[in-house]
Amino acid sequence: MPTASLTHVSLTHVLTGFAVLAASLALVPPAEAHPHVWVSTKAEITYGEGGRVTGIRNAWTFDASYSAFVVQGLDANGDGVFSPEELSSLARENTANLAEFGYFTKLKVAGKEQLFSDPTEPRMAMEDGKLTMTFLLPLKSPVAPGRGVTALEVYDPTYFVAFGLSDATDAARLTGAPTGCAATVTRPKPEAVKAAEGKTPDGKTPDGRTPDGKTADAKPGLSEAFFEALTASANYGSQFANRIIVACP
Repeated sequence: MPTASLTHVSLTHVLTGFAVLAASLALVPPAEAHPHVWVSTKAEITYGEGGRVTGIRNAWTFDASYSAFVVQGLDANGDGVFSPEELSSLARENTANLAEFGYFTKLKVAGKEQLFSDPTEPRMAMEDGKLTMTFLLPLKSPVAPGRGVTALEVYDPTYFVAFGLSDATDAARLTGAPTGCAATVTRPKPEAVKAAEGKTPDGKTPDGRTPDGKTADAKPGLSEAFFEALTASANYGSQFANRIIVACP
């Protein structure tokens, strides 16, 4: 897979994989900070001995346009199908290189932010024209939540990548949790998300893409002036984060 120069800030030149996209975030001018990639997420919080939280299993499904771009040249046997085997090296590279960005994953247990070990079980699969990447993030130290709340967020602080929790019934799961633990989901207001992304009433995004990834006539972003004022340390994307809140008796 060719490697793009990270000294070039053009989106076209930096998108050679999700890890390269992530590495480019600090190099992209604030005016380009509105979302260019859309990701539908699912998350599984895993528990172990003594009811301790042990890790997070992320599943990220990328929009059709990005998916088509990132798999170019990976169909090794030329059969028109991208098998998990053909995507395995990309999955390993991407998950490993996301470490410096905290995997865009924030987990707090009883109010304390948790640290992750290296990711395991990286996989990618293509279905219906969309690429899904899954990986497990083990906690460095499994922690017992006690009566405290466990809170999980997946987001890009710069809002260059828009992460949104899937509407599927299995979007927020608990595995091995103590009896009585329950997860609830809070979502940002849809109108706030649309305004930030500069979407028009027909659902088109600032670069002219519709929700299915197709390109239409480009529309000007509604919030370019705001993004121009952002600094590299901004945490703007946090206000659009979906939150999974787990409470145990």
